[in-house]
Amino acid sequence: MRLALYQPDIPQNTGTMLRLAACLGVAVDLIGPAGFDMSDRSFRRAGLDYLDRVEVARHESFEQFLERLAAARPTPRLVLLSTHADATHIGHAFRADDVLLVGRESAGVPEHVHARADARVRIPMREGLRSLNVAVAAAMVLGEALRQTGGFGG
Repeated sequence: MRLALYQPDIPQNTGTMLRLAACLGVAVDLIGPAGFDMSDRSFRRAGLDYLDRVEVARHESFEQFLERLAAARPTPRLVLLSTHADATHIGHAFRADDVLLVGRESAGVPEHVHARADARVRIPMREGLRSLNVAVAAAMVLGEALRQTGGFGG
């Protein structure tokens, strides 16, 4: 299982998701361009001391990321976390090789990224509330995916 961040724009959320991935043994794909400076110095500050404990693959673009996915065998499914999805994360049957994709904190993902996803899941929320923090959403869905696939303890 992998966690992919599409053009993250808040370094603190990126750092939180990197810590989450490090603690759960999940690799991370960072899909650029980011909304903050991802130079080693700046990025290390966001990742704190967990950066050395998580496998991070950086991709210049969504297209470069898709090329990496296409080269993997078996080809993993791309599962998008979206407030616009019909299926819930609890009702979705995750696979151990899924890549969970979260969008930008400020804008989600564009339509062409939605269209490329193999599945879209949402977290059920109370009526009238817009969304959760992206790092919180990633933790909830990743936790459920790992529970289903027996992937805890990586």
